[in-house]
Amino acid sequence: MVARIIPVEPFDLVIFGGTGDLARRKILPGLYRRLADGQMPPEARVIGAARSEMDDEGFRKLTRESLEEFMPASALDKERVEEFLSLLSYVQVDAKGDGGWAELKEHIRPDVVHAFYFSVAPSLFGPIAERLKDHGIADDNARIVVEKPFGHDLASAKALNQSLACHFDETQIYRIDHYLGKETVQNLMAVRFGNMLFEPLWNSQYVDHIQITVAETVGVGGRGEYYDRSGAMRDMVQNHLLQLLCLIAMEPPSRYDPDAVRDEKLKVIRALEPVRPDDLVRGQYREGPDGPSYLEDVGDPRSRTECFIAMRMSVSNWRWAGTPFYIRTGKRLKARASEIAIVFKDAPHSIFDVPQGRHSNVLTIRLQPNEGMQMTVTIKEPGPGGMRLIDVPLDMSFAEALGEQAADIPDAYERLIMDVIRGNQTLFMRGDEVEAAWAWTDPVIADWEARGHVPSPYEQGSSGPDDALMLLHRDGRRWREIRP
Repeated sequence: MVARIIPVEPFDLVIFGGTGDLARRKILPGLYRRLADGQMPPEARVIGAARSEMDDEGFRKLTRESLEEFMPASALDKERVEEFLSLLSYVQVDAKGDGGWAELKEHIRPDVVHAFYFSVAPSLFGPIAERLKDHGIADDNARIVVEKPFGHDLASAKALNQSLACHFDETQIYRIDHYLGKETVQNLMAVRFGNMLFEPLWNSQYVDHIQITVAETVGVGGRGEYYDRSGAMRDMVQNHLLQLLCLIAMEPPSRYDPDAVRDEKLKVIRALEPVRPDDLVRGQYREGPDGPSYLEDVGDPRSRTECFIAMRMSVSNWRWAGTPFYIRTGKRLKARASEIAIVFKDAPHSIFDVPQGRHSNVLTIRLQPNEGMQMTVTIKEPGPGGMRLIDVPLDMSFAEALGEQAADIPDAYERLIMDVIRGNQTLFMRGDEVEAAWAWTDPVIADWEARGHVPSPYEQGSSGPDDALMLLHRDGRRWREIRP
């Protein structure tokens, strides 16, 4: 199997915050890979823009160091690296003033696609958008890419959307959520809508429940001050996990088209039931062998911000009535793993001498690590001695199925940036989607704040608080084991 590389048109990409951590870790290495694979044309130009005093050579030196630090040496070809560096330039820009904007305009070619990546704090989105238009840098065909967080609550999300809408049309705004760029997430849509095998079973009649887990082994680390103002609900659930839930629960769109797909995702968010207090568990990790406690990491012994959250959610529509969605995410857990598990109901009647509920079909979509899909089916255990049933996996690990090609699967950021250049918004969040997500999230947060809820402590290297286990036990179910 050979992947088809379809080159994009020549483009100018301006990275605001071009010297920052995201640019160094993800954006610049991702662009290099796209050039090395032949997708990014040699006529493309990448312009770093930031307040740091630097010239073109300084930016190229920073980029070279970033490639060497964040990419394996085997992926770096000397000639390709030099070719990539030759496409780079740098402009010192004052995001809130007028300095540097005239110089930036001189770098933008009028006859190519031009995109502007806002890899900066959300407070700078509006000022940068305003100056791009006031200085005649961005025209009606320009595209802007904005990073999360898309607001801190519904009011700030609306204000942010309005600020961008003053200068750019919704068709020009690309709100990036890197989870949607993962290969397996897109394969979820292919499995659902490209195969008759699953779609007829994808409803409450056949699905018992669905689990979504995003577990991390790291703590909040150097992000303590930021994270303590956000928490797992705002940092992960409101965007990443809610987007995964939408892709699982949405109705088939009329076509694979940006607005058709996002219309269906929006319907799911609007169909979410409010979360009851006893359907939600929040937690903070204790001090352990791998590091200090959450309270020590954030420097606030009285913090009530959660770094773990688990909840039972319900989608009120005909397809999913009565089928619970269990989601959980947390830090300092036993393994780094992200997966979606669709657990199907038992056969209505067992002809074998085994208790009901002992065997279930489970479709597991692994997002990280070891991207792939696995279907658990029940078979007869080999050998004599009667009919003994066991569950075995039908496994499609991308690394095994695709061989060396799996190592070349583009990173989520690579794929999404190329979609920006193509003008394809399918994997990007629309403004009304963001606001609907906050409209569901805000009351959940307001409720626990009004009750003065204190997160439950849990051991580092565990699966989270014991209360989270009980969330499923009381329904006669169990969380899947968190494993790498």
